[in-house]
Amino acid sequence: MPPVGKESAARERASWIKALRPRQKWNNKDEFLDALYWLRQGLCLLLGLVWGIIPLQGYVGMTLFLAVNGGAVYSYCALYQRVEEEEYGGIWELLKEGFMTSFALFLVSSLNFLYT
Repeated sequence: MPPVGKESAARERASWIKALRPRQKWNNKDEFLDALYWLRQGLCLLLGLVWGIIPLQGYVGMTLFLAVNGGAVYSYCALYQRVEEEEYGGIWELLKEGFMTSFALFLVSSLNFLYT
């Protein structure tokens, strides 16, 4: 059974602090992957809102989204946190972590502005 209450909240807060500080030691691989997943969701929501306001559409919008999204995740993992990519199955596995859900969130958030 997962921890409940103050202990769980403190652990989540510590994970967020750890995720935002550079070059942290991640003892638990799942903790890092969870942090990467949620940071990516936040980034894609922000990108979707920006793309919807500008509006960037079509091939240019998608290509630019993929470049920014992939570049941000790679930069976070390799340059900011300096994780050993091979421990997670290579950089491709890190780039795939949460991609489809973040892509869906991006599409929904950008379409909301385009068609309202």
